[in-house]
Amino acid sequence: MELLKELKGRDFLSLADFTPVQLEYLIDFAKFLKQEKKAGKPIDFLKGKTLGMIFQKSSTRTRVSFEAGIYYLGGVGLFLSANDLQIGRGEPIKDTARVLSRYLDGIMIRTYAHSQVEELAEYADIPIINGLTDLLHPVQVLADLQTVIEHKGALKGLNLTYIGDGNNMANSLINGGTKMGMNVVIACPKGYEPDADIVANGYKFAQSSGGSLKITHSPAEGAAGADVLYTDVWASMGQEAEAEEKYQRFKGFCLDEKLLALADKEAIVLHCLPAKRGLEITDGVLESRQSVVFDEAENRLWAQMAIMASVM
Repeated sequence: MELLKELKGRDFLSLADFTPVQLEYLIDFAKFLKQEKKAGKPIDFLKGKTLGMIFQKSSTRTRVSFEAGIYYLGGVGLFLSANDLQIGRGEPIKDTARVLSRYLDGIMIRTYAHSQVEELAEYADIPIINGLTDLLHPVQVLADLQTVIEHKGALKGLNLTYIGDGNNMANSLINGGTKMGMNVVIACPKGYEPDADIVANGYKFAQSSGGSLKITHSPAEGAAGADVLYTDVWASMGQEAEAEEKYQRFKGFCLDEKLLALADKEAIVLHCLPAKRGLEITDGVLESRQSVVFDEAENRLWAQMAIMASVM
């Protein structure tokens, strides 16, 4: 598959930065890499390249999928925790960016403040990939869109409902879903809505793509007729102090069998994991025939490989 030259050297910070054509290309490329790798064919697009992986937040899927992915592409990944770098001792991000640019071909960073990723991208001369911030999780949603296409055949016109906290997942689902012409519904408790600027842009993206965006405080209203039901933990990493309050405020927002029954009978269920079974999702729904959660987790590998191979 021929690489899309306009993506070379680009940062991957937000799905909002890319056109629907570019996102469709990345999804198709991810599917191609998945097919070729499983057929035993060479996919060493990044032979001799090195990816630095900065982790200020721990992870299972992000760590393993990026490290395995760069290896499958013929490159090398370097795991760099905050304790391994001088930024953990107060070195400015702009200094770290300029030094690492001289050693590496790309950087993936998983951190807290989105401003840190933006500053890294501003001062680095190599592509920066956002592996997660408190604001956005674009690599996850690219994998989610790939998963929906694999199970539903297309994205445009599908009804995608996210039930839960208006967090980085909700924000990125708005970006990706509205860009691709989906009808996105965010069902969250009052006071836990997605980022206002992202919502405003989501309405604009939907108008251009033929999709739609709706914010509701009723889980049942959101689930009704959904083709895709999505949820995430209610208290993200770093929000442990808020967990108990959220558990009280989010009663009724558990993705359970009653909500699933309101969706289309062929609806699929997504969760970015890890899941707190019995809180934001029941064990029965997560293990149901409609759950494609582990296909979704696998696609983190292929979607991120497509990103790396395209921008690096």
